Amino acid sequence: MKKLIAACLLILPLTTSSQVSRLGEDVAYKAELTGAVSNGSHMPFWFTSNRYGLGSIHDNYGYLRGQILRDTQSDSLRNWRVGYGVDAVAAAGMDNHVVLQQLYAEVQWRMLRLSLGQKERPLELKNQLLSSGGMTTGINARPVPQLRLEIPDFWTVPGTKGWFALKAHLAYGAYTDNGWQRKFTKDTNYKYSANSLYHTKALLLRIGNTEKLPITLSGGLEMSTQFGGEAWNLTDRMDHASADEFSSHQKLPKDIKAYWHALIPGGNDVNDGDYSNAEGNHVGSWHLRLDGEWQDWKLGLYAEHFFDDHSQMFLQYPWKDMLYGGELHFPQNPFVTDIVYEHLRTTHQSGPIYHDGTQNMPDEIFGNDDYYNHQIYGAWQHAGFGMGHPLLLSPIYNESHEICVADNRITAHHIGISGDPYQGISYRILFTHERSLGRYYTPRINPVHGNYFMAEATLTPAIFIPALSRGLTLTIAYGQNGGSMLAKSKGALLTIAYRGHTK
Repeated sequence: MKKLIAACLLILPLTTSSQVSRLGEDVAYKAELTGAVSNGSHMPFWFTSNRYGLGSIHDNYGYLRGQILRDTQSDSLRNWRVGYGVDAVAAAGMDNHVVLQQLYAEVQWRMLRLSLGQKERPLELKNQLLSSGGMTTGINARPVPQLRLEIPDFWTVPGTKGWFALKAHLAYGAYTDNGWQRKFTKDTNYKYSANSLYHTKALLLRIGNTEKLPITLSGGLEMSTQFGGEAWNLTDRMDHASADEFSSHQKLPKDIKAYWHALIPGGNDVNDGDYSNAEGNHVGSWHLRLDGEWQDWKLGLYAEHFFDDHSQMFLQYPWKDMLYGGELHFPQNPFVTDIVYEHLRTTHQSGPIYHDGTQNMPDEIFGNDDYYNHQIYGAWQHAGFGMGHPLLLSPIYNESHEICVADNRITAHHIGISGDPYQGISYRILFTHERSLGRYYTPRINPVHGNYFMAEATLTPAIFIPALSRGLTLTIAYGQNGGSMLAKSKGALLTIAYRGHTK
């Protein structure tokens, strides 16, 4: 952490002294007090999920949070732009009592940004408040510290007359959940890892010029990888008949070749045997979204196809597992401004059970990708929270203390509604129904169901009591878990926040 702080401070002098002198201008600050209570052994699902890891599955939690953030858009009229952020939390009822949620510094030249540190980043091509989440990189887990080169917003390519735009990123980082993994698996023989490295990349394209035609098509590819570090208790791998075939503890490659294999999938994991796979835990998604506007009505239709390793990355197997969504924005309707509907299916998992076809054995038996789980790293997670979609329940829910996603074969329906019915009052409602078959390795004998509901209202008290500051907001929420997937519970969440800006 000392090295990260030092690096964040060193990145700022890359700009001129005149830009450094502006670092105190247009800075957003926020203080927030949040508390949640429930009457069940599990907190209501939407009080825990899609909160960047700032939540708990336990019956009660609370935290005090302070932020100081400067967006690079503060320098939007300049070629060189500077941003930074510090976000710290003191918590109760959570796995850590002190959390450094964000710490980063950024330098941007025109459309190209260099970012160092851990930062909360929004969903790709989805409604941040109403969507159920992203398949590869969601908003469910704590951010991973990383060095990131990116075009953060869609940039119109010169010479295309506004018809073609792109955004992209390339990053390497490191996980910070060593302590959590050791604590969670303590007194068990389940595998865990430490000092793992992280890589992510994406290229998204947009076709369309809304000044000429009110329709745009966006899409592209994102991929992420966990690699390097060390792993323990690997003899518990289910797909090996003999534990003598490999060592229980492995130091995993972290040389330049490992970084290259994270960028361009290749190599093989330790103990892969005769049928080598790509080195590390590779996941990814194909995105596609169609947007249209008509007289202030806005409609978006989108799909996200997830793939685990290289299986289903292309059309080697049928693309039956998808997240489909639709978003409708109503014009001049304060009671209902936006509606989102999503359907998710992950029951097919059409990767090969044993291995891809070979010359000697061309036939393939497929249907066992085991989404989000990995033979070395356990699961696609950070500090217990799944880094992908929260409906494939995070490892923190496992009473066995195994780092795995135990329910990755699901179907789900999700609805989100938001509105601003009165000045100073806004709301959102989330309702999700899911059905789980477990996973292929540990199937559920009978399918289980979950129903998750949340109704949330945010008020600006100054609208009703002018003596109060307009920076003060009050958020009240009611949540409920039903069905048999999680313990039934009802709960309430209260957040009191104060926001402000320096001049």
